[in-house]
Amino acid sequence: MGGADRLVKLTFSGLSPLLIEEVADEGELVRLRARTPDGPVTCPDCGMATSRVHSYGERTLADVAIDGRRVLVVVRVRRLLCPTRGCRQTFREQLTGVLERYQRRTPRLTAQIGAVVRELAGRAGIRVLSALAIRLSRHSALRCLLRLPLPPLAVPRVLGVDDFALRRRRRYATILIDAQTRRRVDVLPERGAEALEAWLRAHPGVEVVCRDGSGAYAEAARRAVPGAIQVMDRWHLWHNLAEAVLKEIAAHSACWAKAGPPPNDGPRAQTTRERWHQVHGLLGQGVGLLDCARRLNLGLNTVKRYARASEPERLVRAPAYRPTLVDPYRDYLKRRRTEQPAVPVLHLFHEIKDQGYPGSFNLFVRYINQGRVDADRPAISPRRVTRLLLTRPDTLTDSKRDRLAELTAACPEMTELAGLVRAFAGLLQPATGNADRLTEWITRVRAADLPHLLAFTHGLDLDRDTANAALTLPHHNGGTEGVNTKTKRIMRQMHGRAGFPLLRHRILLG
Repeated sequence: MGGADRLVKLTFSGLSPLLIEEVADEGELVRLRARTPDGPVTCPDCGMATSRVHSYGERTLADVAIDGRRVLVVVRVRRLLCPTRGCRQTFREQLTGVLERYQRRTPRLTAQIGAVVRELAGRAGIRVLSALAIRLSRHSALRCLLRLPLPPLAVPRVLGVDDFALRRRRRYATILIDAQTRRRVDVLPERGAEALEAWLRAHPGVEVVCRDGSGAYAEAARRAVPGAIQVMDRWHLWHNLAEAVLKEIAAHSACWAKAGPPPNDGPRAQTTRERWHQVHGLLGQGVGLLDCARRLNLGLNTVKRYARASEPERLVRAPAYRPTLVDPYRDYLKRRRTEQPAVPVLHLFHEIKDQGYPGSFNLFVRYINQGRVDADRPAISPRRVTRLLLTRPDTLTDSKRDRLAELTAACPEMTELAGLVRAFAGLLQPATGNADRLTEWITRVRAADLPHLLAFTHGLDLDRDTANAALTLPHHNGGTEGVNTKTKRIMRQMHGRAGFPLLRHRILLG
């Protein structure tokens, strides 16, 4: 019996504060009968110890499964008499770590359920728990998650701040993390300046605030911790530059489109040229923009766009073709069609199929019908030119590098734009003198004829100290963006049915 007793104690070590009296095997259920140890218990109100028993009762709790079978613990508990006059008359004893007030599961089972639900949410969580012989509803599983203790809140020296959508375009929340360790600190139910300011005032100790270009977060940090350094995220600086570069490249498409693919001469391009002549003909007669829009049945912004263009070719865009599986075989197809103009399309398809073409016949026919074989080179869109210009030069292939050099040499503005992009990319490696180099870069932009890039520099001037800190200090907001990505996964699991307290709990538990 001594060995059996030791085996029982080892199997049910989590119930060691209880005195186990009986273990019954009931097939898919293991039922334990136990009692609390004899001894004095402290009154929860007055703190006086007592051993006077008023009555006995039973509590039934579920415990972690054993060998794929559920475990129920039936515990005989005492109701004791308080010795202090004027205090409560009786109270039921509790055992911390085993018997918690109002709970029907042991704390270790609650922690196990919460760990599963934290990763898989409600329905997926209970499906996994059912395989572990734990039966409960998704609502009970989520309540177990809410009972898990949150990690202690420690105010970081470098705070990362960003917002995420609870309901896109309607309701947003704010995530706070330690920007150095990427530990989640807190989640605020809104993204206004007042919420962040109140949190910063209640939790002093923040020295650096990493954020995006949000004016609300900037104002909150300025009011609550005026001595803290605010750092704009470098990714947002590069992203804002990329948007300005895309607009500049689209504005000069008439230049680089001539250096690259031939201009689009389809019906759409012909309509564009006709409308340009109509708009400029009316403007030459002294007709206003609004009257032009009414006479031509066009939108006012469309008329303004035509009026700003000095020639119709500036409005004709190169066809926005995406790369396809046929592109590697384009030179072979062009040579075959030159040698034998009447070669059937099906024969060409079988020839490149023998060479390793993995695509479909429909894709191949569409490629032929678009005229991409007969053109001097495949068409390229402004977005693809921007991507080439913003990519590290050492990661480009030789053909792409030559293509980029040809496109950027199409006009002086494109050449200047390429130089400015490379110069700004060099500033994204934090260094002590980057603030002065940023001033020189802004001076170069203002001397160039690049209006969209000039607008980007105006945005830098509005938040210059934060931009200087981003280019000179090693701190950034990348960890906060990563936490936001995980938060979106959590919200997809919840499908919007859970409230903010549960979402906050899941985010902070990691």
